[in-house]
Amino acid sequence: MAEIKGEHSLNVSQELPEVSDKNLPKTKRVASLDIFRGLTVALMILVDDAGEQWPMIGHAPWNGCNLADFVMPFFLFIVGMAIPLALKRIPNRLLAVKKVIVRTLKLLFWGLLLQGGFSHAPDNLTYGVDMKHIRWCGILQRIALAYLVVALVEIFSRSTQARDPEPTHLSIFNLYYWHWLVGACILVVYLALLYGIHVPDWGFTVHNPDSIYNGTTLTVTCGVRGKLDPPCNAVGYIDREVLGINHMYKRPAWRRSEACTENSPYEGPFKKNAPSWCYAPFEPEGILSSISAILSTIIGLHFGHVLIHLQDHPSRLKHWLLLGLALLTSGLILHFTHAIPLNKQLYTLSYVCVTSGAAALLFSAFYITVDIWGLTFLFLPLKWIGMNAMLVYVMAAEGIFAGFINGWYYGDPHNTLIYWIQKHVFIKVWHSTRVGILLYVILAEILFWAVVAGILHRLGIYWKL
Repeated sequence: MAEIKGEHSLNVSQELPEVSDKNLPKTKRVASLDIFRGLTVALMILVDDAGEQWPMIGHAPWNGCNLADFVMPFFLFIVGMAIPLALKRIPNRLLAVKKVIVRTLKLLFWGLLLQGGFSHAPDNLTYGVDMKHIRWCGILQRIALAYLVVALVEIFSRSTQARDPEPTHLSIFNLYYWHWLVGACILVVYLALLYGIHVPDWGFTVHNPDSIYNGTTLTVTCGVRGKLDPPCNAVGYIDREVLGINHMYKRPAWRRSEACTENSPYEGPFKKNAPSWCYAPFEPEGILSSISAILSTIIGLHFGHVLIHLQDHPSRLKHWLLLGLALLTSGLILHFTHAIPLNKQLYTLSYVCVTSGAAALLFSAFYITVDIWGLTFLFLPLKWIGMNAMLVYVMAAEGIFAGFINGWYYGDPHNTLIYWIQKHVFIKVWHSTRVGILLYVILAEILFWAVVAGILHRLGIYWKL
């Protein structure tokens, strides 16, 4: 996903000739960035399709950070890192803006199509969405916003970037001070709204045929300011007011919280005395949280600048590792001192720091292993996925290919090739639904699509945005 398939270079010249859109110079890709992107797509498939059986890898119900909670910020970090590597090939500002806007519109289109409710894959063999209940926000929409903002800042701040013949660790911060000013403004706006908005009482109508409260209007009592709990936070309030509650995600992770279900962290029937907000929608990729998510992309952008300006491996790694450790430590301190909790749904500052720090350290590890030691062969499946990330995301993570296969059934819609493989090749062999589903996702989804992406790579076929 991410940029979605940017072109990355290790060797960067300061001056580029004026080029047209059709004759942009070819560049050598950074293998570690492709592998990191591939790992992130693979993690998304894993947590989406195996998370129900293994809730410890799924999204945390509210505060906390499970494996699934690293996927979104990793994507945004990769987007940010790819931006300067791709835009350096386009010195013409107007052409660069055009490409950024076109890519943003493509991301928005695919986001609405895949996560707006039109596609019911892979389990339901229907399509179409009631516009009264279309979901406006989603993963690709958030990536589109972050990409648009950060890419435009990168383009229009070029004239303020003086040439730095001998860049140092500190001079890179000074060279791109506009990016950090934008980041600071975003953080101030986010914190001011998060802690400053008064959240009044609110109500909603349950639209769930399986619920005993279907068609019932429930009320949530708030009347507070600065709360970060599920029912009364400013993130949800802004989304309800701007998007409308019918256009928000219907199955938020908080449904698995201890307040809602006896089976926590598994999803299950609600408690008889479950609070009313357990039945309510919540948008995990909403407006205010997406504004905060831009910070992850700005941090990734800085790492891309380091890759461009510092030409030796030790200098790059020193900068990345120190900044990554600083971010990780800062985020953990904020969380464990109860100052600002780790929370993906709200995209809190501590969450930005911890996930960006983790992204920095993980990318550095890939950089050492692949770009310095040359052990690319160890990660070839991830590299292939990363080079065709959009294809694998759409077909596997969004279940489009599985939905197509499920469309060919025998007698009963649940009697399909996919269900047969899950049941007879994995679940029955291992005598465990949990283990069987986990192995199915790893082998029949992630590894399968890695092989497909590898074949397409050999043929030179890529899905670009």
